Amino acid sequence: MNLDQAFTIIMRTKNSDWVVEQSLSAIFSQREVSFNLIVVDSGSTDNTLSIIKAYPCRLIEVSAESYVPGKILNMAIEQTMSEIVIFINSDSVLLSPYSLKNLLEHFNSDEVIAVYGRQIPRPEAELWVQRDYAESFPCHGNQPDWLGISLPLAAIKRNAWLEHPFYSEAWASEDTEWGLWAKNQGYKVVYEPAAITMHSHNYNHTQMYGRRFVEGEADVFILDERDSRLNFMKRTIKQLVKDAWLYIKHGQIKQLFQILYHSYIYQWAYYKGIQLGLKRKIEGDTDLAKGQQIILSHYD
Repeated sequence: MNLDQAFTIIMRTKNSDWVVEQSLSAIFSQREVSFNLIVVDSGSTDNTLSIIKAYPCRLIEVSAESYVPGKILNMAIEQTMSEIVIFINSDSVLLSPYSLKNLLEHFNSDEVIAVYGRQIPRPEAELWVQRDYAESFPCHGNQPDWLGISLPLAAIKRNAWLEHPFYSEAWASEDTEWGLWAKNQGYKVVYEPAAITMHSHNYNHTQMYGRRFVEGEADVFILDERDSRLNFMKRTIKQLVKDAWLYIKHGQIKQLFQILYHSYIYQWAYYKGIQLGLKRKIEGDTDLAKGQQIILSHYD
């Protein structure tokens, strides 16, 4: 792999002025890698666009109502001919000047079709976020079996994308579906802990509901997921115990009620999303509007 060739980075933004300057600065501080940057903005109303325009990039603007993650990614990739396409979220801040180099060097192997990096949570991340990220993105070793690829920092071969574009039949989980496809095809996707970025969210309850709802809806189509109130109750109790023990163990007793309510919302929203997905699947409904409105109204 010739790192002097021009790769393409695709970044998606919306109202990211609190962090996008850090993200862009870190990208343009990368060493030993040449790249072009495409930014797709879906209706920012803060200072995001003015910050972006200070950097050399191609800016594509779409409306919030037309934004569907898989469709937007496919549209952006169609506008580049780069052999390797890199994905970095606007709230993902590369922590090493060699993060991209470490990511891309794996493509020296013809067997590798995709690589994704290690995400560490922000300093203000809540305990449950820190735990989940430590489990999902270990500092060494292989990725968890259930995690196929994660787009806040990842790269894929364009030919692999041509074989299987990103999923767009539901609003969320386009990376989950693509990673599952690669695994089922026997393709090699590599986790590289030395390609490191800072990325996490302290979702409030409203945002958590929106995010988990669309994930539940998508999992019906991607994983043929089914659910019942009994399974919902079992999952909720299991998570309540796990989260309660985490906060008790760290002496954060005052946060206990809040995290227990969070655990309930986490599972209830997923259950409700599955119900919508099942309804759509049974009826052959291809309209994404309901899930899209859920995410737009719950998570900015």
